[in-house]
Amino acid sequence: MIYITFFSTITLLILLFFSIISGEKGLKKQKISFSKDKKNKSSFIKRVFHPILRKHKKYFRKNLSQEKHNKLEIKLLQAGSPFHMTPVDFRLIQTIFLILIPLFFGTYGILGRFSISRLFLVISLSLVFAITLPNLYLTKKAKERSKCALKELPDMVDLLTVSLEAGLGFDLALNKLISRNNGVIASEFHQCLEEIRLGKPRREALKKITERLPLDEMNILISNILQAEKLGISMVQILRIQCQEIREKRKQRAEEQAMKAPIKMLFPLVFFIFPSLFIVLLGPAVIQFINTFNK
Repeated sequence: MIYITFFSTITLLILLFFSIISGEKGLKKQKISFSKDKKNKSSFIKRVFHPILRKHKKYFRKNLSQEKHNKLEIKLLQAGSPFHMTPVDFRLIQTIFLILIPLFFGTYGILGRFSISRLFLVISLSLVFAITLPNLYLTKKAKERSKCALKELPDMVDLLTVSLEAGLGFDLALNKLISRNNGVIASEFHQCLEEIRLGKPRREALKKITERLPLDEMNILISNILQAEKLGISMVQILRIQCQEIREKRKQRAEEQAMKAPIKMLFPLVFFIFPSLFIVLLGPAVIQFINTFNK
């Protein structure tokens, strides 16, 4: 009996071992076949969709005027170039939205058996939504980027001032600023330095920053730097005064937001918190009052 159980356990272990090996081989085969399928799919996508995209990009590139191209490029740069989009890509996405969103809402209206007037209203509203959605996304990204730049600006100007006081040149001070920080202003100054190294004049490269970051503080800072460079004035003193002004403006903005807070809190207090308090506090008294009168 002992020998039978011993041999049976050994055979079961051997079978289990071989089943695991065969299962691993099967998994490897499945992985290889999956990777092959993936390659085939990717090659199919490359073969089918890429030429269509190239054709449409060429068409949009031909029909997009230089003025519109420059305006879109400035908008995309102000938004931080989301998804590394070019103006042609943005136009292509707008066209795709104009086709897909009304088509989706139109099919929904047909399946929902809407009336003709209601279906027309839904399709027209979806067209307006499809036109405004990409532009709203760009404006939102540009506002977020401007807010981040406003938060970073005082510390950046401080670091630039300290680097210039230590005896570094303007370009080396910008290099130090870029190496120590990662943010919106650091990336803008990095792009400015790259343009200067490629041969663009410093004046033009610095003015391009004001196009990509449309902030009053940034405009004043760049104009002061350019004026100091032109007139030969000490840049450290100008930057120190500029930093004090930026910090004072930030303090004023914080005070303004603090003054707005009670007014913003008034609406939820009146419409949500006060009614619930009145129900909790006066509800039992009102119920008791009604019961006594009913008796």
